[in-house]
Amino acid sequence: MIETLTSTDYLLASLILVSAYTFRGVAGFGSGLVAIPLLALFLPLTFVVPFISILDISASLIHTIHTRQHAAWKIMLRALPFAVIGVAVALFIVKAINTLLLVKALGVFIIIFAIYSLISPSLNKNDSFIWPVFAGFFGSFIGTLFGTGGPFYVFYYHLQKMDKTVFRATCAATFLLDGLIRATGFTVSGFYTTTVIVNILYALPVMFLAMTIGEHLHTNITQRTFQRAIGVFLIFSGLALLLKN
Repeated sequence: MIETLTSTDYLLASLILVSAYTFRGVAGFGSGLVAIPLLALFLPLTFVVPFISILDISASLIHTIHTRQHAAWKIMLRALPFAVIGVAVALFIVKAINTLLLVKALGVFIIIFAIYSLISPSLNKNDSFIWPVFAGFFGSFIGTLFGTGGPFYVFYYHLQKMDKTVFRATCAATFLLDGLIRATGFTVSGFYTTTVIVNILYALPVMFLAMTIGEHLHTNITQRTFQRAIGVFLIFSGLALLLKN
């Protein structure tokens, strides 16, 4: 299916990547939430998720290099051991379940997260051990299936009442390490074919450009305003996935 893409398809994919990684540059997370449901409308999910995973690792590496001194490493490392378990369980499921069913499930997940983003409930600080277990397992589990596990880590970090700088830095470091765990699983399972790797190499310059744009926009747009806009957008993209045949 990848080999039959037209120049129009590649242009559309490029526009999606620019939008996704511009948002990532502004908010510090969320590129998968934007890119994956839209790309999955005309590309197989088994291509899209490993493809976006490598781009996200590259984006996270850039962020982590610049902001590592602000990251809450101790809080983050509580969750990562459970990420390994989440990846292993997800890789077993992804090989045993119908691809279209996965796409529908992604649509449901996207809509649920979009509604949560729009409501944005106030959370009290909570240091319970259950939250790093929850974030690590489900972040990697959903991330491996759909490439969009970030919301679970974001929820966990919101419970820690981090300021904006620490939050962005911790998210970047988390997505780097979590992404490396998932990429290892994808590699062992044979998802990184020559086609996937070639398309990643084409997409990296687009991603770097979009990230640069987003970093410049970061100081001019409040995260709450952007969060509401992306919440509305995600509801429509989730509905489109549910209607896909």
